[in-house]
Amino acid sequence: MSHYHLDRRDVEFVLFEQLQLEKLLNLPKYSEYSKEIFDMVLGEAQKIAMDVLAPMNEPADKEGCRLEDGQVKIPKIFHDAYEKYKAGGWVAPHAKVEWGGQGMPVSLYLAATEFFVGACTSFLFYPGLTASAAHVVELFGSDLVKKNYVEKMYSGDWTGTMCLTEAGAGSAVGDLLTSATPNDDGTYNVVGTKIFISAGDHDMAENIGHLVLARVKGDPAGIKGISLFLVPKIWVKDDGSLGEANDVTIPSIEHKMGINACSTCVINFGDEGKCRGYLIGKRMKGIVAMFHMMNEARIVTGAQGMALGNAAYQSALLYAKERVQGTDISNMKDADAPRVTIDKHPDVKRMLATMKAYSEGLRALILKSAYLLDMSESIDDPVEAARLRGVLELLTPICKAYCTDKGFKVTELAIQTYGGYGYIREYPVEQYMRDVKIASLYEGTNGIQAMDLLGRKLPMKNGMVFMNFLGVIGDFIDANKAHPVLGGAVLLLEKAKNKLGEVSYGFAMSGQSDPDYPMLHAVNFLEMMGNVVVGHLLIEGGIIAAGKLPDAKEGSSDAVYYSNKVKTAQFFATNILPGNDALAAAIVSKDRSALEIEF
Repeated sequence: MSHYHLDRRDVEFVLFEQLQLEKLLNLPKYSEYSKEIFDMVLGEAQKIAMDVLAPMNEPADKEGCRLEDGQVKIPKIFHDAYEKYKAGGWVAPHAKVEWGGQGMPVSLYLAATEFFVGACTSFLFYPGLTASAAHVVELFGSDLVKKNYVEKMYSGDWTGTMCLTEAGAGSAVGDLLTSATPNDDGTYNVVGTKIFISAGDHDMAENIGHLVLARVKGDPAGIKGISLFLVPKIWVKDDGSLGEANDVTIPSIEHKMGINACSTCVINFGDEGKCRGYLIGKRMKGIVAMFHMMNEARIVTGAQGMALGNAAYQSALLYAKERVQGTDISNMKDADAPRVTIDKHPDVKRMLATMKAYSEGLRALILKSAYLLDMSESIDDPVEAARLRGVLELLTPICKAYCTDKGFKVTELAIQTYGGYGYIREYPVEQYMRDVKIASLYEGTNGIQAMDLLGRKLPMKNGMVFMNFLGVIGDFIDANKAHPVLGGAVLLLEKAKNKLGEVSYGFAMSGQSDPDYPMLHAVNFLEMMGNVVVGHLLIEGGIIAAGKLPDAKEGSSDAVYYSNKVKTAQFFATNILPGNDALAAAIVSKDRSALEIEF
């Protein structure tokens, strides 16, 4: 029996009531879709998540992966599920129809992805990385490579990976040692070792296309000299048929804290000098091509944090409503008082409210970001499309870092809600915590995301992308200060937004003369901005819900849902947004002790 529970009602609220996804139907790109199709997609996604994926989560975690005679064996239960997942067109439903996809909005795809990731995180690495790798090949590959690989990968018949990390080149990608030598036929011989490669090998598909960062011998050191190559496990002939093994070997796999059913591999390329690959994109422009995949992966990684946090919250909520422990606080001195479920205790209510606020706020952030991508790629106005892309770039490091940090926080609170039972494997929340922790580490650690936000994203277009974004939130604040229910929350959002602006201005003034100090506080700044962004989305959702309450039948599920939505926004504004004051105080303190300690 699966322990997994999902919150389809809130997903539908964000998609259809807050983002108004049906606006996409007015654009030519999505004109063949309808609200009914959107509903059907969510229904089918829920069905496969609950019936196919969720029952695998616990047994696959226990079985894990193993290496036998150089071949990785993944949990047997995954094989049949993968065939069903492929048959449903779930590997890349957002891909273009011409390459075998369905042209689905990314926002709808990510809503479905929440269901899948929450149901069985380890499984999703195999199709998820495949779709992202195939998109890079579609964008940057030669005509021959695209013809032979893209549709095979989007269908899931072949899978794909992203191979960046080496033992001496993790976050510092430019230090990599993997090399490539050009051949007369236009291919390259690739030699090197990559580590920590998710879904790096398995026995579920007949071929795997590895996207490998390497340096062509003689090209400059550092990031500027890196190129990107597609290196198949099995060589593919020009006619598209499979040829011989391509000198890609697996010397070992990692045994990890979580995501145990995802094969995390060490991969050797060219041990015998016979590993060939295709150049993807232009030589010495590998980072440009790879960043397309990484930016997509960072939003999906944020979705991993959001999905597992939500799964943990739903599990803890159900447990708290069933677990009888102690008496009501008002009767605590009466030994004969009736016992109550723990959701009646104030401290448990605090934990549940915190989990609910983060869970719903993270969902709104991820789906809002996906919606920005959908709109930017669909509208005819190039100026507005560029503006939307700028906002998406600004939000990407927040999606990745804030959602994974807070997703982990929610799993921690879920375990705390369970008490001692949460720490044992009889219940699912300890696995959710183990499976989500990796999300703050890969695709660029969260510290790197914070430095990217502060060092690259804030200065975009001389800071105008950031300032215009704050201006949009300011317009929302001005329009809603007098709201009869959430006006006070809006004023708290204004205070937090203003603090964020003040701190960013201070960084801009001092950054060049003292670059170490802003980076010392980059993580604090990202949290401040994440709080403002999520606070804005929760309060916006709360105002929408407040407007729906008068028409909801008293006592109905809609009335309860909308009322709780309003209260969740109030809770976040009152209990979490004021934390920006403390973060700002640390930033403006000018205290350099952390930089001066001799470790």
